Amino acid sequence: MMEYKGYFGTVEYDAEAKIFHGDIINTRDVITFQGKTVNEIEKAFKDSINDYIAWCEEEGVEPEKPYSGKFNIRLPPELHRKIAVYARKRRISLNSFVEKAIANEIALQN
Repeated sequence: MMEYKGYFGTVEYDAEAKIFHGDIINTRDVITFQGKTVNEIEKAFKDSINDYIAWCEEEGVEPEKPYSGKFNIRLPPELHRKIAVYARKRRISLNSFVEKAIANEIALQN
């Protein structure tokens, strides 16, 4: 995986076309890049992101920021009630509880 200015890209090799093709994976906007060598694909990756940011400036729109830190989650009502009560008893917000639970799960995976 490649990273530049907070954007992440993945690369695949197309054996038939003999070219590397990449996609930025952490935006809803479609940003792609390609190259025939590692150096070309790395340069194309950065150029595509810079071009996207420049295009947004020209159009007067805000570039989509990778991962704003906000997301919606759907839970069964009973689980929602249980975690809300659990968090309240511990005098923390529901958001803090969810953040800690996710961080703990990620820590277990590493």
